[in-house]
Amino acid sequence: MTQWIRFADGSAAGFGTLDGDEIHVHSGDMFDSPQATGRRLALDAVVVLTPTAAGKMVALWNNFRALAAKLGNPLPEEPLYFLKANGSYLATGQTIRRPQSYGGKVVFEGELGVVIGRTCRAVSEAEAQRAIFGYTCINDVTAVDILHKDATFAQWTRAKGFDTFGVFGPVVATGLDPMQLSIRTVLNDQERQNYPVSDMVFPPATLVSLISQDMTLDPGDVIACGTSIGAGSMKPGSTVAVSIDGIGTLVNRFE
Repeated sequence: MTQWIRFADGSAAGFGTLDGDEIHVHSGDMFDSPQATGRRLALDAVVVLTPTAAGKMVALWNNFRALAAKLGNPLPEEPLYFLKANGSYLATGQTIRRPQSYGGKVVFEGELGVVIGRTCRAVSEAEAQRAIFGYTCINDVTAVDILHKDATFAQWTRAKGFDTFGVFGPVVATGLDPMQLSIRTVLNDQERQNYPVSDMVFPPATLVSLISQDMTLDPGDVIACGTSIGAGSMKPGSTVAVSIDGIGTLVNRFE
């Protein structure tokens, strides 16, 4: 297993592998034969960035059986998804901001993220598996009162695309079996979610294959696999932490 991390060191952005509290800096392209430079940096001496500069984040709805059963929703026949704006991306340690235009409920959703490592266009499931670079933690933040504010149009893009609402990191971990993972979300020291990836309706390789029939997925793009029971609202001043073994913990404050 390898953990890849992006960082800012002064004015320059870089990337490398994480070994404890030390970054082994690499050069080139994270997704295409990166080269170790021999340079090492202390993790606490840099600013951690989102682990990829994703062109897009594709996010799933109704992709876990337990939550579908609780809500009385039928299981979907194909992935149901929306896109989060790339201006919404936020790294671990940064602050989730309530939109100035919105005074309603803001919800956290702890999720597994799939990171694409090679271009995917109408690929098979076997090809999709080879195209997955690794996995990350996601907090799919939602201005939930906007979703169905207008009865004529469900506003998924607006509700989930505000600046700071696309939270992911702290790293991309390779060499993991996603179906053995669990997602744990803690709000202000209280566990609110703890659910297995194995409960997914469409597992990662299936998602990549099916979504690639609709749109091209590029290296660095992220698929947020959807959430399960326990997602809920957070008040200003709250801290939310999404943890997945092998990946680490994504921690952010909400203001």
